[in-house]
Amino acid sequence: MDNYNKIWDEIKNDLENDLDDLVYTDIFAPVNTVFKVVNNYIYIVAPNDFVKKRIEMLYLQRLDRYLENKFDEVYKFRIMTADQADKELSDSKDFSIVDAEPNLKDKYLQGNLNASYNFDSFVVGNSNRLAYTSAIKVADQPGVVANPLYIFGDVGLGKTHLMQCVGNYILEGDMKKKVLYVKTDQFVEEFVRSASKNKFDEFKVKYHDVDVLLIDDIQFLAKKEKSQIEFFKLFEALHGTQKQIVVTSDRSAHELKDIMSRLTSRFEWGVTVDINRPDLDHRIKILKKKLMAETSDSSMIPNGVLEYIASVFDNNVRELEGALKRVLFYCTAFNLDFNVKNAELSLESLVKPRSSDKFLNENKIKNVLSLVSDYYRISTIDLISKKRTRKYVFPRQIAMYLIKTIYDLPYKKIGTYFNNRDHSTVMHSVEKITNEIEMDINVKNDVEKLKVKCGEN
Repeated sequence: MDNYNKIWDEIKNDLENDLDDLVYTDIFAPVNTVFKVVNNYIYIVAPNDFVKKRIEMLYLQRLDRYLENKFDEVYKFRIMTADQADKELSDSKDFSIVDAEPNLKDKYLQGNLNASYNFDSFVVGNSNRLAYTSAIKVADQPGVVANPLYIFGDVGLGKTHLMQCVGNYILEGDMKKKVLYVKTDQFVEEFVRSASKNKFDEFKVKYHDVDVLLIDDIQFLAKKEKSQIEFFKLFEALHGTQKQIVVTSDRSAHELKDIMSRLTSRFEWGVTVDINRPDLDHRIKILKKKLMAETSDSSMIPNGVLEYIASVFDNNVRELEGALKRVLFYCTAFNLDFNVKNAELSLESLVKPRSSDKFLNENKIKNVLSLVSDYYRISTIDLISKKRTRKYVFPRQIAMYLIKTIYDLPYKKIGTYFNNRDHSTVMHSVEKITNEIEMDINVKNDVEKLKVKCGEN
């Protein structure tokens, strides 16, 4: 046991160097004892349940990585409180717990969650800090502090990751909890199938007999009236029995269209949080975390290369991580040094389209603004102004719609061409014109003519 205690002391020294002073003092300084080692699990003793949960939620994978170079075999940490250590009766009891754990996890997880989506692998920055903090609170006290938890933001920013962090953490605390993750389109498909085959009982058992429901991309419930009614019933049943509900969407609840108001209002009963695009420093942190997951040597790619990748791929986390993987594969496959020049070569085919997109943003977008202004006989200055009369508002909405449908820029980016209007304003404009095209033949004709002028056939 002395050898394990020595190793723990070495790891604590590493933690003291790697972590903020306050974090180390509050979380790791009081953890001084290796209680036992069972089946390659090293049990360390935390002073209380709060410290135990914080280590498990935020730092357990980091601790396991420190162990990789300490033994020839694979070892992992487990955390127990001082009270649990005092109450420990025998090692034989622990053997049965350790042996049963994987089977229990498989039984209740059912392949439904991505096990790699945990709080330790989620990189926190200014763009997602509130969402992250809220998710931790929900995971700590499911069904109590924020029900539902409603997370919204653009594609590829980590909504699904954070949602599944909640589910995985709850399962780690209690393997008997029934956690169900489902995409909204899957929910709709299963509901329709159960209706056509008259198998509502099976459908209701699956969805009502859960402790935690994680429902992804709720915006896809739009215009599905019967599915909305069924989901409303499900929401009422789960919420009424304090079962935790977590919802994600690409927009806030009050911006959801074609979903009944009594349902969207319930999405606002709990806590609503948004996730925005990460800034440069945050993107670099994400790359460093991803690098640690992809390779055992987190220093193999210099900071200059990471800064280059982060500066070019600023749209979402998904494409950022994809760019890093491409650099890793390219340089490894061709035995090249990891430097900015080789990173540029590996990403050349991806960067060129983005560069042309940038040129397009600055030139073709101005062309759209000019064409719309001429068509409606107003000035471009008035088109992008804050003026609110219909003479200017309607053409402005048309211009936003054209930019979104032709060039598919993010709503926030489009807003910058209209005196930095909020993304929700742009989103509303695009949806309004989309609806008017279906209802008004004159609007439809105007849009088609303008698309031709913009070079769209």
